[in-house]
Amino acid sequence: MYGFRPYVPVAERRRRALREMKKLAKKGHPVAPVVIEGRTIASSFWGKAWCDNLESYSDFENRVPRGRTYVRNGSVVDLQIAPGEVQARVAGSELYRVTIGVSPVTPARWSALCRECSGAIDSLVELLQGRFAAGVMERICRQQGGLFPAPSDIDFSCDCPDWADMCKHVAAVLYGIGSRLDQRPELLFALRNVDQQDLITTAGAGLPLAPPRPAGERILGTEGLSELFGLDLAEPGPESAVPGATSATTKTRVGASASAKAKPKAKAKPRAKAKPRAKVKPGAKAKAKAKAKAKQAADADGARLPATTKPRKG
Repeated sequence: MYGFRPYVPVAERRRRALREMKKLAKKGHPVAPVVIEGRTIASSFWGKAWCDNLESYSDFENRVPRGRTYVRNGSVVDLQIAPGEVQARVAGSELYRVTIGVSPVTPARWSALCRECSGAIDSLVELLQGRFAAGVMERICRQQGGLFPAPSDIDFSCDCPDWADMCKHVAAVLYGIGSRLDQRPELLFALRNVDQQDLITTAGAGLPLAPPRPAGERILGTEGLSELFGLDLAEPGPESAVPGATSATTKTRVGASASAKAKPKAKAKPRAKAKPRAKVKPGAKAKAKAKAKAKQAADADGARLPATTKPRKG
């Protein structure tokens, strides 16, 4: 006959689990608990997309929700994500160990995903922050063909005595992965064993390194240029075989012809310097005025005298 274990309060279970994790930390194990504030398990694009993907499959829809309470109350005391595998410890009646395996993305599937997203993701920052077009988002989250795993890609185990295929400890760890992707979205690419940089590299793979050169029939030849512009052009030599190159002789003759036709400008005559004004001594103006008045007075007196007549010669 099967019996039920006595109920252990959540606070007591966490206290025991933390004590065990301290022992592991002393041995060099990097302890990374899942800490959730409030009731929101995941808030970023990658975290919510992970949780939505799990709940969208009928295989998980009745099993995964069992772990929500566990992950919210901090029962996932350690979560380690590595390529293709997740190792976790969950506090229950005892400290249980959970292992989740995730199949890697096949090379053909990953190449197709990179090709379909080519040119739509500008930088790694935008990729990790989930800032891209709705079409790219739909392609990445597509069931049975996107980046997130399907139920057939996931296998799990837990050392608890629960007989269910997916116990609440495994479900709590699956939700814990979504919460961890809020902080470190690059772990999803590591878990699926792909390089997120491939999405950025593929986006710029089709861009030319240099602009194409014009076709040969569109290159302007030198025939008729001398008649058209009135220039004396020399025949191209070996050094001017490359289109667009100009020989030194051509440059010299063009410069000489242009200088011969140009008329020299007449030099402007320098302006004559203004003569300096003579300095007037103080009092000179008054003397000049007095002389002018005296002359006028003398002329006036001469006009009043009677004219003298000379005696006739008898």
